[in-house]
Amino acid sequence: MSHLKVIIASDSVGETGELVAKACLSQFNIDESGEVLIRYPYIETEEHVDDVVDLAKSKSAIVVFTIITPELRKYIYEELQAEEIPSVDIMGPLMNVLKGRTAEQPYYEPGRVHKLDEDYFKKIEAIEFAVKYDDGKDAGGLDKADIVLIGVSRTSKTPLSQFLALKKYKVMNVPLVPEVVPPKELFHVDKKKCIGLKINPETLNKIRKERLQQLGLKDTASYANDKRIQEELEHFNATIDRIGCPVIDVSEKAIEETANEIMKHVDGRVDIKG
Repeated sequence: MSHLKVIIASDSVGETGELVAKACLSQFNIDESGEVLIRYPYIETEEHVDDVVDLAKSKSAIVVFTIITPELRKYIYEELQAEEIPSVDIMGPLMNVLKGRTAEQPYYEPGRVHKLDEDYFKKIEAIEFAVKYDDGKDAGGLDKADIVLIGVSRTSKTPLSQFLALKKYKVMNVPLVPEVVPPKELFHVDKKKCIGLKINPETLNKIRKERLQQLGLKDTASYANDKRIQEELEHFNATIDRIGCPVIDVSEKAIEETANEIMKHVDGRVDIKG
């Protein structure tokens, strides 16, 4: 048993086959002082398969393979059978069962699990970005952001940032208040990634009064005052005109609807007018 050799043959990095092989080997009292596992990754041609077969013959090895493409999987299986080399197809049987139980067709893309992992980490990175740069906390995020949302209070800037982060966009949002000078960097950032969030005074008044009631405050506070709201919206218009970026009216829109418009614009599929 001390001379046991297991070749991990894969059309990707071979990590899956190696994890399975290690899990099985751990159940035996095997001397691992020598090289038990031999990883042979990125198999793309029949010549690569022939190399694996030759290596297995020379070392009297077992072959564990994770080959996604049907033609190459069939070829390695037949070659190993012809040479009577002990082998295990890790993914083929389960792929066949899944294919028989779903109307979906397999992608047959080697290494796809790592692409999915990459998507996951991009999503986490975007979520962390949205939290870090929420409410314009750090102007340093303007250059790093994929999208910059600009608007007065209660225009759904934070929920939109979080929704778009789940789509892997790095979003910073900047609140506009007449008494606070916007960061100077805002007027130098690429205006194509800036989106102004416009809202009509009546809708904003209603939303702010509801917010005050939720906080247990009187809805007569200046926060929901018509004059104050008009002042904030005029400041918003002046700032957006200076930046020169497109504007979306969020007055009667659901967050998902607004987010879809933003994504289409940022991806270059649609130009936002007005």
